[in-house]
Amino acid sequence: MELNIQIPDHTSDIFDYLQKGLFICSNSCNESVKDMYETIDDNFEALSLYFAQIGYTLERGNEYFYFSRTEPRTTLEQKILRAYYWIDVLDLFKTYDETFGAGCRFQPEQILVEANLNVVLQNKLDGMRKHFSDRDVRKDVLDNIIRQLTKESFIELENENTNTYKATSAWHYLERLIESIRIYDETEEENEKPE
Repeated sequence: MELNIQIPDHTSDIFDYLQKGLFICSNSCNESVKDMYETIDDNFEALSLYFAQIGYTLERGNEYFYFSRTEPRTTLEQKILRAYYWIDVLDLFKTYDETFGAGCRFQPEQILVEANLNVVLQNKLDGMRKHFSDRDVRKDVLDNIIRQLTKESFIELENENTNTYKATSAWHYLERLIESIRIYDETEEENEKPE
């Protein structure tokens, strides 16, 4: 099949970045990532067709792009465990600041100070230890969370001097993931059954 589309310059850079499982966000601190976002935004249809030909699905989110893929059912248990982790992460950050979302800035030290004052936040942070069997100190647990969020491009280090991080637009992906979980109330179903 001959594909007659114009792909933009730097398509290989976009592919290299996205195939690592990272997000390309409009509010990235990295100028080259912002440039890639603009390129994809301007050429979404052509790039979607191009990447589909090589087995990748380019997805558009709320101010971010990523590759999705279909995975075999054998990883269902892993997906569930991963979803639990992300639920706990979002819960932790929403407990720290109920308005936390894309574009929010924070310093890990602030979260640790707040955890000393807020018992609920302290319990949430302590509860995250279950995801890191080798970590028992709150600071180490939080550092591990920050490292994971940075690695997966949900947050970026905005200012190294002040150790300030910013939640990227990819944060919407986590929120959408959690919002898509449907929990059915069995008592409602029982009340609706005809007698």
